[in-house]
Amino acid sequence: MIDLRLLREDPDRVRASQRARGEDVDVVDALLAADERRRSSGVRFDELRSEQKQLGKLIPRAEGEEKAELLRKAGELSAAVKAADAEQDEAAAEAQRLLLRLGNLVHPDVPVGGEDDFTVRETLGTVRDFAAEGFEPKDHLRLGQALGAIDVERGAKVSGSRFYYLTGNGALLELALVNAAIAQATAAGFTPMLTPALVKPRAMEGTGFLGQAAEDVYHLEKDDYYLVGTSEVPLAAYHMDEIVEADRLPLRYAGFSPCFRREAGSYGKDTRGIFRVHQFDKVEMFCFVAPEESEAEHARLLEWEKQWLTSLELPFRVIDVASGDLGMSASRKFDCEAWIPTQGRYRELTSASNCDEFQARRLSVRARDGKRVRPLATLNGTLCAVPRTIVALLENHQQADGSVRVPPVLRPYLGGREVLEPVAP
Repeated sequence: MIDLRLLREDPDRVRASQRARGEDVDVVDALLAADERRRSSGVRFDELRSEQKQLGKLIPRAEGEEKAELLRKAGELSAAVKAADAEQDEAAAEAQRLLLRLGNLVHPDVPVGGEDDFTVRETLGTVRDFAAEGFEPKDHLRLGQALGAIDVERGAKVSGSRFYYLTGNGALLELALVNAAIAQATAAGFTPMLTPALVKPRAMEGTGFLGQAAEDVYHLEKDDYYLVGTSEVPLAAYHMDEIVEADRLPLRYAGFSPCFRREAGSYGKDTRGIFRVHQFDKVEMFCFVAPEESEAEHARLLEWEKQWLTSLELPFRVIDVASGDLGMSASRKFDCEAWIPTQGRYRELTSASNCDEFQARRLSVRARDGKRVRPLATLNGTLCAVPRTIVALLENHQQADGSVRVPPVLRPYLGGREVLEPVAP
């Protein structure tokens, strides 16, 4: 959540941020009113309690009609104190509810607009000219089926649409990708983590996934648990309600987990193959840093993602995501989009988000620096979302005979294999 002091001091900045996100601006004024009501009722409560205590000292010394009058006043004060306390609690609850509806403040350099209003920061790698090579590229599903790597028919039979099996070469390719990604992250100083897939409501709410993203979240109502859509959630909540010593910063974790997404609102989109699915595995980078270090850490996260995609020899571009497509917690987000030959366009493979103090305030993750205790900044970055990476690898490294070349970074994790060959039907 944002800092209430900032809201009081510069409400126009918060209004502008909400407007840039395409979110409700009126919530800012409603929150200001609730906050003022909370503070004024708190002052009123303190004044009445002080008066009540003073009256309490007089009653034992009074007699007769004076005592009766004091007791009557004491009864009125008691009722007024209870009313002020209730009003303070009600206003505080309303302020908290409204505060949780506010997205993070958009960074001033973020392009304003919707999904298609991003700006391209750079383009890396070379897009292959398959026509010049003399063959038409196959899509990842045809390639994956020929390689004995992907089975969507049985995935649909067992679990429904947007589920799949990775078999043989596909299963080995996932394990190679995960091991190579974890190796890169470990070399960069990240602590590898295997995280829970089920979390309590506070962890999900604290990371901002019960706001605009709630429709994509799976909720187990009987147990009141949520299936995570990314290990960002359990990693962000790892230090929930803790105070970290400042000399331990930065804290960097690389989480591997299954991810579950309802993909609500995506009916008819990317229905072929494994690009948009309900369950997948992912390696996620997550960082806790001092707030003044967050922009530099954001740049580092992006560099680690670029290093990874470059090592996979994929052509890709980096975009600065527009304000209306940021997600609730991010103040700024960079996406790396890989070229998908059969789609003739770039598609998102990784994201790197700077969440400033937004998540840490909601989860009460703080740092102690001397006598000062303050919220930390959090950042997250995809290193490897497995299915989409497999899509990009198969299509970009396919060869005319239906085989797929393995980039050198993955070969040690595939027994030295340089090529994935089609299997006999």
